[in-house]
Amino acid sequence: MSLLQAAIEPLAFPVLIGDIGGTNVRFALLSDANAEPRSFPPVETRSYPDIETAIEENVLAHTSVMPRSAVIAVAGPVSGNEVDLTNADWIVRPHDIVERIGVADVILLNDFEALALALPELKDNDLHRIGGGAIETFCTKVVVGPGTGLGVGGLAHAARIWVPLPGEGGHVSFGPVEPDEFPVWRAIEPEHGRISAESLLAGRGIVRLYRAVATVEGSMPQLHSPAMITDAALSGTDPCAERTIELYARLLGRLAGDLALVLMARGGVYVGGGIAPRLIPFLERGEFRRAFEAKAPHDELMRGMSTVVITRESPALLGLAAFARTPNRFGVSLTGRRWKKAAVAAH
Repeated sequence: MSLLQAAIEPLAFPVLIGDIGGTNVRFALLSDANAEPRSFPPVETRSYPDIETAIEENVLAHTSVMPRSAVIAVAGPVSGNEVDLTNADWIVRPHDIVERIGVADVILLNDFEALALALPELKDNDLHRIGGGAIETFCTKVVVGPGTGLGVGGLAHAARIWVPLPGEGGHVSFGPVEPDEFPVWRAIEPEHGRISAESLLAGRGIVRLYRAVATVEGSMPQLHSPAMITDAALSGTDPCAERTIELYARLLGRLAGDLALVLMARGGVYVGGGIAPRLIPFLERGEFRRAFEAKAPHDELMRGMSTVVITRESPALLGLAAFARTPNRFGVSLTGRRWKKAAVAAH
């Protein structure tokens, strides 16, 4: 047994698991280590003032099973006793969860760390392969997911355990590469004074990209939401929308390839989040994979790496459940990310 494995104290069941995103909140209850999670319908983050109210109204009001522990993934970096969601108004305070919900043990993880934990659990029917390449089982994996924000994570295998690699890679700077991109970039509205990967590949980025494409093509933007632009592109009713989503697929493939190079992701690059499954027809057209592989002098290396879209519903909950059942399978550091009732009471 490794030192990392020995350091993780098992959780007491039942365990409440939760995936807290900028737009949606998903909860499930794991009654014991052998049970399948009981999932509750997803709800909108903005409909509740805080996580405790969301738990009380959407979990505790619908079951007599009282959780003794909680493992919760949040869309933002976990640091200190107050965790701000990057793209929502909530501040998650583990002490408040202990006091109001009555659990004795709370663990907070990054949302894409939770999604990384799910990667070894995913089956073939949970995935849609884009292009060639092979997934080598025990090699490093990358996950990137455009949704309300743009999450990035990794998963490495070492000392016979899986080690998630959380990060905020969606906020890396992003620039044009191919000739037709430079005019578009000049028309893009900066966000926080710069252009990041998230500012173009998150949901709001689709709108920003569409407006820039329309400016370059000399047309008046007619669509004003990611869903409207995506629907018009998929139906072929708006050439500007179609051009936007083609460019979006290229940019997503380029970022996925960059991340694959950084971590040498022979275990595959997994595209999660809420946007990619809808865009599979565009991802299959070729621009996504072409941009992914265009990493000279390492084109051949890239052709050997696999890219897949996660089509399973709520995959982060799958990762949290796997961790809750057998935490010693994973090298997760809980320093500063685990709160227990006795310690909370002492404060």
